[in-house]
Amino acid sequence: MSTILLETKQRGRRVYLELQRLAKEPWLALSILAIFTLLALFIVLPLVKVFQMSLASGESSVAGGSVAMYKEVFQSWYMRKALVNSLVTGVLSALLAVLVGFIMAYTVTRVNVPFKKFFNLVSIVPVISPPFVSALSILLLFGNNGFVTYNLLGIRNFPIYGLRGLLIAQTITFFPVAYLSMKGVLEAINPALEDAAFDLGASRWRVFGKITLPLAAPGIASALLVIFIESLADFGNPLVLAGSNYPTLAVQAYLEITGMYNLAGGAALAVILLIPSVSAFILQKYWVSKKSYVTVSGKPTRSTVKSVSGAMQWILFAFCVVVSIVVLVFYGIIFVGAFSRAWGFDYSFTLRNFSYVWDVGYKTIVDTVTVALVSTPISGILGMFIAFLVVRRNFIGKGLMEFTSMLSFALPGTVVGIGYILAFNTKPLLLTGTLTILVANFVFRYVPVGIQNGIAALHQIDPGIEEAATDLGASSQTVFRRITLPLISPAFFSGLVFAFVRAMTAISAAIFLVSADWNLMTVQILAQVSSGRLGAAAAFSLILVGIILVAIFIIRILVDRLLGVKFETRF
Repeated sequence: MSTILLETKQRGRRVYLELQRLAKEPWLALSILAIFTLLALFIVLPLVKVFQMSLASGESSVAGGSVAMYKEVFQSWYMRKALVNSLVTGVLSALLAVLVGFIMAYTVTRVNVPFKKFFNLVSIVPVISPPFVSALSILLLFGNNGFVTYNLLGIRNFPIYGLRGLLIAQTITFFPVAYLSMKGVLEAINPALEDAAFDLGASRWRVFGKITLPLAAPGIASALLVIFIESLADFGNPLVLAGSNYPTLAVQAYLEITGMYNLAGGAALAVILLIPSVSAFILQKYWVSKKSYVTVSGKPTRSTVKSVSGAMQWILFAFCVVVSIVVLVFYGIIFVGAFSRAWGFDYSFTLRNFSYVWDVGYKTIVDTVTVALVSTPISGILGMFIAFLVVRRNFIGKGLMEFTSMLSFALPGTVVGIGYILAFNTKPLLLTGTLTILVANFVFRYVPVGIQNGIAALHQIDPGIEEAATDLGASSQTVFRRITLPLISPAFFSGLVFAFVRAMTAISAAIFLVSADWNLMTVQILAQVSSGRLGAAAAFSLILVGIILVAIFIIRILVDRLLGVKFETRF
């Protein structure tokens, strides 16, 4: 009892001191209030609007709310099939992508094989491309005029549409997420633990099952969660490959909104889509938080290379080679398609696809780059500042701020897009069709990654450095700008890069928000695919990837110059 009372007094004193600090620094109190306002406006309000519209008794009215729309959805066999398909695809995609990503990461970090840097590079290529490029590659390779099926094998109607093609596309698209997560986790595991088990006579399989795999559980759980949510919300791949015989909820919600203008029906489907996503998010968060995975206080200096036998070593190497070849073929075919005169019939070199893209899509390219350039610094700085507040400051509602800011991480893009068009379609918040709504979508959709990076980096920095500056009279604003931000510059860089890449490549939420005034390249690529202009779609994709690569290089230089800190970028 005395311990509890002591902890309560200490907590109360910390809150009291922080309130005194806020009184002395009104800008900090105003900043916290402004962040809460923005989170309520761009995360909570759209969710509330989706729930309200899903309970509407009519197509455009929320009066007399009921569950009639949900009954109508579940009474439709087609919608029930879409729900089952989405869940099955989400689970299978997550399992396959995590399996591929884990094997690649385990081989790179734990097995003595050649070409590790090459495997690492190949594994991150899909990250900087639109999520449905894999679907485009499948069409170019195995479609009706596919290079493999039609030209090499003479097969006209190869069964690539439906679950089979969708799983291939989503596995290639999402396995890099699992790879990056697994690579970081496996590198952090002290190999001395495995070496000790080997010295005590444990077999390789026992060491893997009892030590390596359990310690990698947080990364596996996180990767499963992210890919499951991404798969549920995936819009481009199902729209291109699933077809009417394999409906999914994300596509059906989009068609309800844009095709039939049934806002209530689309909102109801969005809420149904939201339930498994948020459930998975909460389950993963609390499951991981109740376990301890700490193994070392410093970074390992070497890797265990005897964790697999000689035969298994080359099996894993062969697996990585096959995955790398598949990735290179998928993205190499995009390059070939962009310079081909007529895909499936005439593969002669031409630049007319790029000429067409430049004539038709110049404004779209400018719009996309503008949106990314505006949203990226806002997202990066906001993420680091929220992380700073969560880790270094005590104030009323801190836990609520962290949870709300991270909530958008668990929201499928379809839900976010529908929520935004419902929340910002009338005065006084009439933002539909403007640059503001697109920027707000990308900032608050992807700021959780920056927050998580910032929190992880701040936990590794002794707070005494910042406290010393405060004792010398520096304000919280000065401490954050002159000390904290430079110290966490690698996390800041990662947040900026992620924000820019997603602003350039995301589609699931943005497709609801584009207009004649502001369009995005991903939406244009999808339109070209739907129209059968595969060469133009490939050219758009190459231009987009090229812009991203140049931007990453520029962002690194700017962060280095502005913060005066040199660091090594690691993927």
